[in-house]
Amino acid sequence: MAGKLRVPRSRGALTGVMLILLGAWGALIPLVGPYFHYAYTPANAWTYSTGRLWLEILPGLGAALGGAVLVASTWRPVAIVGAWFAAICGAWFAIGTALTPLWTRPDLAGLPVGGTVDRAIEQLGFFTGLGSALIFLAAAAIGRLSVTGAVSPTVSASIGTGTAPASRKPLSLAPLRRVVSGKKPAAASAERSEHTAEPAGISS
Repeated sequence: MAGKLRVPRSRGALTGVMLILLGAWGALIPLVGPYFHYAYTPANAWTYSTGRLWLEILPGLGAALGGAVLVASTWRPVAIVGAWFAAICGAWFAIGTALTPLWTRPDLAGLPVGGTVDRAIEQLGFFTGLGSALIFLAAAAIGRLSVTGAVSPTVSASIGTGTAPASRKPLSLAPLRRVVSGKKPAAASAERSEHTAEPAGISS
């Protein structure tokens, strides 16, 4: 049972690193994006706001933390929890801006700056596209971590007792040889008896 709870660290390493990078992007892009004219209002670098905290910084840090757990843990349940945490943070990136009007003002996240194409790219890079990518990667990691190798009962019993499984008897090729030679079993046995009886007749 303990063997099934263990998982190679390499199984979630690549996905975990990608989750860390995307989480760091989500947490930092509202603060450094204005340097590249890629921002939501207020379009000032390193400007703190409640909307940036709840909708971008905290979920970004959470996704990065889930990715770090996925990279570091060799314990299957812990790694799955890290992947689920990253998936929840990704879902918050995707739908958080749509849910915030339920308890606060609709423009909590600010407004994208630039033209029509710029605003669409900012919406994808800050929220919906980023959240979808996090959900996809986390779901892929959960799927990989949920798969365990199947072991036959004979092998399991031999592993538990420390003995090797019993080997099967090798197949006999004698019937096949008789069929190829065209001899029936009875004729072959009679021929063998004649050969064995011939020396007795000669000696007499």
